[in-house]
Amino acid sequence: MSSPPASSPSEGGGAGGAEERGGGGDEEIVGGPSDRGPRRAGDPSSSRRRSADAVWPEHFVESVAVRVAVDAARSDGRLAAAPAVAAIFQVCSTWRIVSRSELLWEDATRGVWSRRRPLRPTWHEEFIRLHQTARNFRTRRSAYSHLLSAASPAVSCRRLALSDHYLAAGLLDGSIHLFELPSGRHLTTYRTQPHRDRLGPLSRSISGLLLLSDPSRLVFACQDGDIHAAPLDDPVPGSTRQARVGNLMEDGTLVDFAGDGRRWVGLFAGVPGRSWHVWDAETEQLVYVGGSLTDPDSVLGWRMLTDLIATVGRVRIAEPGAMVASTSSRLQVMNLDDPGEVSNQLELRRRALVDSVDACNGQVMVVDLRGLARVLRARTLAEVCRFSTVARVEGHPQQRVSGTVGCMNWGYAVVCSAGSLRVWDAATGEYLYSFRERVGDVTIVAASDRYVASWVDDTGLHLWDFGAL
Repeated sequence: MSSPPASSPSEGGGAGGAEERGGGGDEEIVGGPSDRGPRRAGDPSSSRRRSADAVWPEHFVESVAVRVAVDAARSDGRLAAAPAVAAIFQVCSTWRIVSRSELLWEDATRGVWSRRRPLRPTWHEEFIRLHQTARNFRTRRSAYSHLLSAASPAVSCRRLALSDHYLAAGLLDGSIHLFELPSGRHLTTYRTQPHRDRLGPLSRSISGLLLLSDPSRLVFACQDGDIHAAPLDDPVPGSTRQARVGNLMEDGTLVDFAGDGRRWVGLFAGVPGRSWHVWDAETEQLVYVGGSLTDPDSVLGWRMLTDLIATVGRVRIAEPGAMVASTSSRLQVMNLDDPGEVSNQLELRRRALVDSVDACNGQVMVVDLRGLARVLRARTLAEVCRFSTVARVEGHPQQRVSGTVGCMNWGYAVVCSAGSLRVWDAATGEYLYSFRERVGDVTIVAASDRYVASWVDDTGLHLWDFGAL
């Protein structure tokens, strides 16, 4: 959506033009409260035309346009914001001039798309980019590429992370492959330091990946509890620093790891009463230990060090200050501004497929063993929508599903089962489409507003770019 051309000064004189005001050039116009000119006899004040500049100042028009865009996005989806704000600028030439305001587009982009910094030179161009990318995502327009082949079971992928500029793949052997986006070029490989004795062959397996900005860095964790950090602009590619040293005997196995620029959160299993660990991301100091979410899964936590078993749990930052953690039987929400406070909890009677639990933009998705997906509001756990991820066959009862993985981005749910990646609208539960490429049985999938990445043990790493076309 591009800004309409502004009219010349002779067209409207800064007040919408005489024709738009509904009268000839000699008709009296009241400019505002300061205009004390004589009234025309018999002409009530309520019927007199007023200057658009006086009644609708520029900053007020900007506020109205932003509010219209945000309200349209909330009620009808983010793709409704662009047509709604475009209609505002058709009111008159003066309002079309306001469409050039960078402040307007910055506020609209923040309110509709939750973006804090633009990738394009202007906020107007950034709004257009996000709208076009979202439209592509909804209509299945993407560019596909195969980034990395599966060489052996030892390089099976355990975690994927996406940002605006990078894709990171954390493997079973403790290595991290970093790719540049959108080119897909392999940049470097990070490796952990296997200098300490471990309690199992899978101790170094990657359990979490973060791609952070300000400063730009990669943070990753292993199942033994070690946390490593690497600056992404380091002149020595592949160099890492050990930020925290894990203690398996004291904490158990680090089964999942998430975070943002403020806090890192680790989900542990193996030692009762130590399910959650929270670190300050700036100081890298531990600020909280506690919780009993994974206490029933302690044995499974220890087995993760030696066997490739089902995932014990997942932890996600659903929105700033709110963490969501899940096992197959329970979902908990923790207030990170007051670590240790469980603000909400949900017992999952139909056990969850943990690899299909994900959270984004204040919502969390949970898929159960029967393939029923539920999208919930992260803070309250109120249901937004639900949908079935398996196809019903007439005359046959619905069976339990296995091998299903899923993820969310700002507006869509992506779920893979039976070798097919499919997409649903996360606000309504409407089924949209399946990916054209059938890459095989996906073991892990991740999505951002522009990209979807997946790993298949037989074929390796795959990427779809919805902003390339």
